[in-house]
Amino acid sequence: MTSNRLIAFRTIHAMIAAVVAGSLIIQLALLFTGGADANSRDTDADVGVATRLVRLLSYFTIQSNLIVLAVSILLAINPLRAGTRFAVGRFDALLGITVTGLVFAIVLAPQVHLTGAALVATIGFHYISPWATLLAWLLFGPRRQFGPAVIAWAFAWPVAWLLYTFVRGAFVDWYPYPFLDVTEIGYARALLNAVMVLILGAVLAALLRLVDRRAPALLDQTSVGPTSR
Repeated sequence: MTSNRLIAFRTIHAMIAAVVAGSLIIQLALLFTGGADANSRDTDADVGVATRLVRLLSYFTIQSNLIVLAVSILLAINPLRAGTRFAVGRFDALLGITVTGLVFAIVLAPQVHLTGAALVATIGFHYISPWATLLAWLLFGPRRQFGPAVIAWAFAWPVAWLLYTFVRGAFVDWYPYPFLDVTEIGYARALLNAVMVLILGAVLAALLRLVDRRAPALLDQTSVGPTSR
């Protein structure tokens, strides 16, 4: 592994972290000043700041971006980071942020029309972060980090998020996304949509696993050393 590759690897992950952090700062500023939410364009003016903050953190978009932020910072500091727990986190970052980008582009973007600072935040969350994160991994790798156990553990978070969404929604009558809104579309349709999202995640996980096993990368496995699984 050349020093130039290391520098490029660190730089792209530092840039991803900067984009996500900047988007979060903008969104938090909007939240505390009654501005639009970058996920839904709602202002939630009828609820308190604490409730708005909980709602913000309940979005899969925000959670996936927070995982991307943590993983990107760790990789910018140490490109050779390895181990099972980190591999689970990195797989969650890749899978979660790719689902975020796809679902927003296909399902949500036509319904959310933002301007100003909220538009800047949503570009960071839904366009730059997903595709820059995926591209960085496709280019640099490293590979051979995502074994079956890693992928199985990685699905614990999305499943837990869906359970949290439905359980909390039953008590507070609020759901982060229209396609999961039981109040509007009913349990049958919402649960079917949840299953479809999990199927999309499973397909993407299989594709990521295939790339991990077969595609070349600028940082190969021999550069990183053995990884526990």
